[in-house]
Amino acid sequence: MIRINQIKINVCPEEEKREHICKKISSVIRDNNFKLKKIVKESIDARDKEALKYIYCVDIEASDEDKLLRRLKNNKNVSDISQQEYIFPVKNSCDVNKMNYKSPVIIGAGPAGYVCALWLARNGYRPIVIERGRGVDQRSIDVERFWQHGTINPNSNISFGEGGAGTFSDGKLTTGIKDRQYRIKQLLKDLIGFGADEAIAYVNKPHIGTDVLKTVMKNMRMEIIKLGGMVWFDSIFKDVISDGEVKSILVDVTGNVELDGMLKSINNKWKYRYEGKRVYLELETDVLVLAIGHSSRDTFVTLNDRKIPMEAKAFAMGLRIEHEASLINRSQYGTSQEASYLPAASYKMTYRSSEGRSVYSFCMCPGGYVVNAASDTEQAVVNGMSYSDRGGSNSNSAIVVNVTPDDFVAEGFGDKGVLSGMYYQMKYEKKAYEEGKSYIPVQLYKDLKGEAISSDFGRIKPCIKGNYSMGRLNNCLPPYIIDAIIEAIEYYDTKLHGFADDEAVLSGIESRTSSPVRILRDENYMSSISGIFPCGEGAGYAGGITSAAVDGMKVAEACAMYLNDINKI
Repeated sequence: MIRINQIKINVCPEEEKREHICKKISSVIRDNNFKLKKIVKESIDARDKEALKYIYCVDIEASDEDKLLRRLKNNKNVSDISQQEYIFPVKNSCDVNKMNYKSPVIIGAGPAGYVCALWLARNGYRPIVIERGRGVDQRSIDVERFWQHGTINPNSNISFGEGGAGTFSDGKLTTGIKDRQYRIKQLLKDLIGFGADEAIAYVNKPHIGTDVLKTVMKNMRMEIIKLGGMVWFDSIFKDVISDGEVKSILVDVTGNVELDGMLKSINNKWKYRYEGKRVYLELETDVLVLAIGHSSRDTFVTLNDRKIPMEAKAFAMGLRIEHEASLINRSQYGTSQEASYLPAASYKMTYRSSEGRSVYSFCMCPGGYVVNAASDTEQAVVNGMSYSDRGGSNSNSAIVVNVTPDDFVAEGFGDKGVLSGMYYQMKYEKKAYEEGKSYIPVQLYKDLKGEAISSDFGRIKPCIKGNYSMGRLNNCLPPYIIDAIIEAIEYYDTKLHGFADDEAVLSGIESRTSSPVRILRDENYMSSISGIFPCGEGAGYAGGITSAAVDGMKVAEACAMYLNDINKI
């Protein structure tokens, strides 16, 4: 197989791409006897708005590759490649049919938890995934009900349920992590197999879209079950019992109407406990994976009470800003006919404020929507979401500012210890809720600068899922965040003309950019409590779908190695 970089063609309709790519390959290798096997990467060069180009990296097969490579040995864009694949590094020899075999338990059915479960199931370990929320179909109904009527289910919402918080987002797969073991390549292959578009394997900034991601996660669940794993919805992790190593966990299974049938099918010996109308199950296990998500506040409290080592960590908070998608497209692509063939444009912005704070765009959603992402009552929290076509009339992004443990202490939360950042989040989410009179508070950019309540929208009409009302966002965040955001927006306007539009719509608050804690783990991915494996974004080790899923793969490898070790394999 031969790889060729820097194949450049003019932007054209989708159906013409392959023909132009092949013509360009022929001109590079001076040979027509080849087969285009794979597009490895596609990116857009929009530096010259009058001559927009696609840039490709491709893999080809030729009849005499050795001869071709010798002839092109001085062309740095042509290389020989071997097809590298991800290999799960641990061979399972556990006899899972023995009655004393204890299935590994994974808390959380987001990308980290599901991918961890998938690889354990593929290698015969029969994992059990415990998810406080509902399956994605019922979860979607709960989310739509919340957006339309304001009635929130605290266990089935934007943050909780099958697929995790990323399911109701843009489904971005961009990441900066290294991939020397080909985990990302394998992840993309799996996602395509579960229903994602094949383009995610090669486009420069791949995304799935919330509509497609729902199907992908459901198909992943069915594969886990087919391979001998189990997935429990409406099951809330309540406690962990340990004495230097994990022994069992306590799960509230009151709402899990399917559990009785599942448990009978595996002849279990687990213990039930009844407290009033609540039903609890004590589940013995040697391995507990904490893939709990960044909003599992009651779980953070429980883990802290049980002396699971954690630390407060920095994150970022801010507001979400909406512009017309056409403005972003014109700025990034220009106005040529060729620009109309391109997808909704994105941007990435960074800035260092006069006070030294980092300000940056986060979770940019081209042609997307702002969504009410609260996970409980008396919270106003926003996030961004796009469907796979990114066809919305507005494009939005969070503009967020870094906050640190020093800020949490300065706000009076020093006595909360490792949970100080969580209480800091809660304080401002409640302020936003009150400012919006139980809805998402919104404000035009000119009025954010003037600290005034907006009277009406201008030409930019908000694309928001959920109820909203006019309010002073200045009251929803501390002044050092608001001031840094205004500074940054004015600076961004010099890079993307129109960014500081007076009529741009701001909403708040964006407070769940990452977990406020890190659950500590060693080089073997394990807590100081043997058998506990912190995993993914909620544990403080990832920042998006791809990095969370890859962390799930790494933790699955570590769990398998640990299980083999304690079973003396």
